[in-house]
Amino acid sequence: KNDVEYAGLVKFDFLGLRTLTIIDWALQSINGNKKPGDEGFVDIARIPLVDKPTFDLIQTGKTTGLFQLESSGMQSLIVKLRPDCFEDIIALVALFRPGPLESGMVDNFIARKHGREKVSYPDAQWQHESLKETLAPTYGVILYQEQVMQIAQILAGYTLGGADMLRRAMGKKKPEEMAKQRSIFKDGAISIGVDGELAMKIFDLVEKFAGYGFNKSHSAAYALVSYQSAWLKTHYPAEFMAAQISSDMDNTEKVVHMVNECYAMNLSVLQPNINTGQIHFKPYGERTVNYGLGGIKGVGEAALEGVIEEREKNGAYTDLFDFCLRAGKKANKRVIEALVRSGAFDELHDNRNALLQSIPMALKQAEQQHKNDEVGQNDLFGEMLSVEESGETQLLDVPEMPQKLRLAGEKETLGLYITGHPIDLYQEELTALVPNKLSSLRPEKWKKISAAGLVVELRNKTTKSGSRMGFMSLDDKTARLEVVMRPAVYEAIKDHIKTDMVVMVYGEVSEDTFN
Repeated sequence: KNDVEYAGLVKFDFLGLRTLTIIDWALQSINGNKKPGDEGFVDIARIPLVDKPTFDLIQTGKTTGLFQLESSGMQSLIVKLRPDCFEDIIALVALFRPGPLESGMVDNFIARKHGREKVSYPDAQWQHESLKETLAPTYGVILYQEQVMQIAQILAGYTLGGADMLRRAMGKKKPEEMAKQRSIFKDGAISIGVDGELAMKIFDLVEKFAGYGFNKSHSAAYALVSYQSAWLKTHYPAEFMAAQISSDMDNTEKVVHMVNECYAMNLSVLQPNINTGQIHFKPYGERTVNYGLGGIKGVGEAALEGVIEEREKNGAYTDLFDFCLRAGKKANKRVIEALVRSGAFDELHDNRNALLQSIPMALKQAEQQHKNDEVGQNDLFGEMLSVEESGETQLLDVPEMPQKLRLAGEKETLGLYITGHPIDLYQEELTALVPNKLSSLRPEKWKKISAAGLVVELRNKTTKSGSRMGFMSLDDKTARLEVVMRPAVYEAIKDHIKTDMVVMVYGEVSEDTFN
């Protein structure tokens, strides 16, 4: 960078933002074949920046999937700030950094926005009316580098070039340079009729916050992308979430996280389907997402492209044998097994065990059929029937696998359960033992209750004393519960508990005040 600048050139950083792709994919689904000017066509560059439903969504802190706004710390800040205008979104991006968070300016910003602290420009003791226009969007808090430059320009007569030099000097905190700038600032202020002492007090405040200052143009550009993603999630949830999941299809953990977010948004997620699925997740109506076949572990995009191309060219697959005959060269045994275990063949036949056991036979028959076709004859005597005509396209007559194994296959290929839940297997016993569904639990001090669920996540951390405490997330289909295990409890059970077990817990319910 320095060498390039010394040579008189300008360095540019080009960021590859995944969110721009997500927005583009969502718009493709929304607009379809519509053209600009058609009814219902969405031009993302022209959406209103004052959309109340969008700000209502952001204020809840339920910002999973929204650019720059989805970390737990940011969600906590959003709930405290309650942004209700685009300027607040710009400020959020600039505020959520270590410097502002540690300096106390975030707390000042929030208190001023909500009237708990008087707005002054920039300080109750040392302020100047001429700075009001510059500092009003941030409630008098010096948050942006541009504000540092504008204050120098307005209060001390700096040129914008000189103000930029001041900004850089303040950021680098060079004592000799700062002494020189103090003198220039004071003389400039006096020359345009500003009190010298007031000018120096404001200079000190500017210097204090200049080190934390963020480039507003950068923050505004990010905030616009954040707002656009929030607007799409608000008004076109299925299209947005389908695009969001598709962008992370190669990361099963993120797919699971986003599918769970769909459920939290009351969106339905259809199971994979070999006859309706595309590679990517797609919206299906207003409140439903169709599972992307590319989200199945062990199924590559190259194989799927051939499978889908054949389906679109020659119609839906009718059974396993038809699939192997038409797509067997594109999808090998391992791919077909993954598709079956994920539930993608359920529409054709609901006995997954019969499908799995019949794959070798179906592939063998398909191979024989292709050989016959290649030599242009059915057999040596020209009388052997084709596979379809011979009727030898029956699945093996075997019983369906236990529900537990069906669900285990889904978990292995999808990372989640989609057609059922392991807790269903224990419902009768649990109803007698645990009266409370997780969704019905409410914080109640000093009262201990029992609950149950499937362990979907296990982790631990070392305390300051060196002992380890554990955490697990339970799921019973109705909600999720975070369980905290103190060191003594964790040590006693850590070797006996693992994910995908159904467990009962007994304890006090409280609210997670962090997020």
